Amino acid sequence: MPPKKAGNNAGKGAKSGGGQKEEAAGKEKKGNTIKVRHILCEKQSKVLEAMEKIKSGMKFNEVAATYSEDKARSGGDLGWMIRGSMVGPFQDAAFALPVSSCDKPVYTDPPVKTKFGYHIIMVEGKK
Repeated sequence: MPPKKAGNNAGKGAKSGGGQKEEAAGKEKKGNTIKVRHILCEKQSKVLEAMEKIKSGMKFNEVAATYSEDKARSGGDLGWMIRGSMVGPFQDAAFALPVSSCDKPVYTDPPVKTKFGYHIIMVEGKK
């Protein structure tokens, strides 16, 4: 009986261990951390003006430096942020975006409204 019991425990351990690894790998693939930039404007008219500049070919970071009203002065760079550290609508929109670059950004259109104002969001990396 002891070998059988040990075999069952080893089997259970292997199954749950494997499941946890698969679950962790699944979470990593979805990404729980993103490198995000944004342009924040209190008024919708100003954020729409910023969006037109991006559409006309200006780099995202240059538009952010000119138009954004927040403290992220380095071209709207918020750095690496983890899931759960951002306000709901901002987080939902940010995690839905693909990774892109400042010179060819994929961003939220229309801008996302939060309690802070209107955001144009782009994601530079996921992990």
